[in-house]
Amino acid sequence: MSGFRIMSNLYCDILGISVPSVEAVKSHRRANTYSLMLVALLERGGSMTLVEVAQRLDEVGYASADAALRSLKRCHPARAPIYRDGDLYALDPRDDELDRWVFRLDLRPPQVPILKVVRPDPPPLPGPDVPLSVKELEEAFQGADLGTNWSAQRLALAVLDAHGGAMTGTDVRAALDRLATRHGLRAGSADHWGRGSAVTASDDGTWRADLAHPTLRSAREAVRKRIEDLRRQQSQRPDPSVVTANIKRYEARRAAHVVELARLRRTIIHAFPERDPEAVVLVDVNERALTTYMRDGFDTMRGQLDGYDVIGGINVRAVLRAIDHDPGARRLVELGSLQKSRRLNKAGRTLRITLALLVQGSCGISRPFADPRRLREYLDQGQLTKFQRRLEADAKSLFALYQYGRLHGTVRLRWGFLDEKIAAPWKHTDEPSLYSVMRDAHEQGREVEVVVGSAPGWADPWSRVRRCTVEEFRGYGYTMFDDWGVAIDEREVQIARLGAHR
Repeated sequence: MSGFRIMSNLYCDILGISVPSVEAVKSHRRANTYSLMLVALLERGGSMTLVEVAQRLDEVGYASADAALRSLKRCHPARAPIYRDGDLYALDPRDDELDRWVFRLDLRPPQVPILKVVRPDPPPLPGPDVPLSVKELEEAFQGADLGTNWSAQRLALAVLDAHGGAMTGTDVRAALDRLATRHGLRAGSADHWGRGSAVTASDDGTWRADLAHPTLRSAREAVRKRIEDLRRQQSQRPDPSVVTANIKRYEARRAAHVVELARLRRTIIHAFPERDPEAVVLVDVNERALTTYMRDGFDTMRGQLDGYDVIGGINVRAVLRAIDHDPGARRLVELGSLQKSRRLNKAGRTLRITLALLVQGSCGISRPFADPRRLREYLDQGQLTKFQRRLEADAKSLFALYQYGRLHGTVRLRWGFLDEKIAAPWKHTDEPSLYSVMRDAHEQGREVEVVVGSAPGWADPWSRVRRCTVEEFRGYGYTMFDDWGVAIDEREVQIARLGAHR
């Protein structure tokens, strides 16, 4: 029981929440089978089988165990932030999607509290027996389009009532011109008002309101009803200054998080064979350095792994277990959990998506991974130099895919007529992307330096650099053009950085 509580506290400490309860969340408006499975894993603080999750949902009265199990199997339970490890399902507490689910389920408040303006209630409006005031007229008509919904006589009556009951027709129209963007009161409008109307026109051009006319009462009610509607709309509309302040606070938090993410030490681990490794390659992402360890050097390798904050690789959790290394609360990046298949047509023909296919499509590496049988031959024959060179080449392919995903947020699937994007789950939403690099270059008047085509060389990644200018096309985002005026295909960009000022 103590182990359960320790793990539960670890999850909740990372997320900044208290231990949730499935029973409390089951009535939430966003509650469904998948979200309740997520809460059950948070509540347990460790891995569970689908049968155990179904039993927990049965205990809280969500569904019978059999029905819950069928629903769990249909809801794609191994999608982020949940991952599958054999028959067990567990949470990745560092996954962005988990944090969003915790917020959606009201298990944590907003990370940046929303500022609000508290306005005093306006004084109540007088009744229809009280004449209109100039201030009320301004509040009702300022910037309004009164061309179709307000009759000319009612507009004249409202203006006259607010100004003492008598004005020249020219002054009435001028008053409305200053307030409304459009209205239907014209110089000849008074010619159409017959005997007994609420407004009468004298030969000298003076318009007078009949203060005893019943239409005056309805005109006052209409103006004040408009004021009430405008006040209600205004109370529901966010204050522009508050919106600006909230955006600035969010951007400040995001900028701080970007700095925090940039400081993380990252490594890619690649082992052969995966289940019982004879050799392991560590790729230091920050330093762009490779280190290969044979079995007798695993103790040293474990010590080096302790110095990293992020560990990525294919079946990374299984590999870490195989080398007897406990990652603790480190961030683990799974490079092999991308989409597995793609349906090609209505007849059901399916393309099996391999990691090699994604590396080829994204990074242009024709042979990203060696044949495992060839690697085994090198080991058995003692050809360690060839073995190490080929294993390190495989690790470089993983590194190239990892970097492409970080830059674009997706990896590229190209096969026959297909050219599609698949989300890269290791890309954090706050990390810089190719789009943010182009945006910053455009705003700062700088060039963008890119490497296009295949993955950059290992020793000198910027040897094929192309310097580009960025132009903005409204509605279409940004486009890069090289020195010859040729537009750069963003999907072909492997690495990018800000260049010199233009």
